[in-house]
Amino acid sequence: MSVRLLRAFPQYLCVVAATLALATSCAAQQPDGPQTSAPPAVAPPPAPEPASRVASGEKVLIPAGTRIGVVLENGISTRSAKPGDSVYLQTSFPITIGNRIVIPVGSYLRGELLDSKRPGKVKGRGEFRLKLNTLILPNGYTVNLNAAPRSADSGGKETMDSEGKVTGPGGKGKDAQTVAETTAAGAGIGAIAGRAKGLGIGAGIGAAAGLAAVLLTRGPDAELPRGSTLDIVLEHELSLDGSQIQFTNVGQAQPITPPPPPQP
Repeated sequence: MSVRLLRAFPQYLCVVAATLALATSCAAQQPDGPQTSAPPAVAPPPAPEPASRVASGEKVLIPAGTRIGVVLENGISTRSAKPGDSVYLQTSFPITIGNRIVIPVGSYLRGELLDSKRPGKVKGRGEFRLKLNTLILPNGYTVNLNAAPRSADSGGKETMDSEGKVTGPGGKGKDAQTVAETTAAGAGIGAIAGRAKGLGIGAGIGAAAGLAAVLLTRGPDAELPRGSTLDIVLEHELSLDGSQIQFTNVGQAQPITPPPPPQP
């Protein structure tokens, strides 16, 4: 029996060694503690860019030829107007670009008279010419403006050309009426004094008096009273800073009381 055991002992050692090696390998593969799955890393959302930074470089362009309705705040007359006088107006209709309000109602405009001329005593009509230089939006944003009025509704007989020159009515009809009235008055006086002969003399004297009155009297002045409506046209493209025109309504005009109508 002892001989058999000695012969089988090496095989027994090999089995024991293999078993220990397998156990050691399994132990090495086991983790030291319980495993937990780590959540995936999530990048934080980018911070929103400030609105002012987004809009600061934006330019809103109003094309040349755009018409803007305005109302005159101070009356103009060649009776007293002189070159360099200021003209004040405000917008009466909103201007939009791409469904965005860029010039609200009630925005202010400032201009000046370029020249002014009174009507002559014999011929020549009264006229003046104006230019609009500055636009001030309700929030105080101010831009240079290059515009001229193209039409005006003053309730009178003034006319306006494409360069913003306003021309008053002529005085020929009034002059003829003056001569006719003085001639008739002189003829009446002459008829009372000396019948037919006196009638002719009186008519001549009356006509001479009427002509003298015409020569000494100026024609009607060119006028745009306070409250007149004008239509101005941009002569060049107007560039506005987008961050300055964040308007949410069309605006509101300040009431302008027109002057009383002239007495006949």
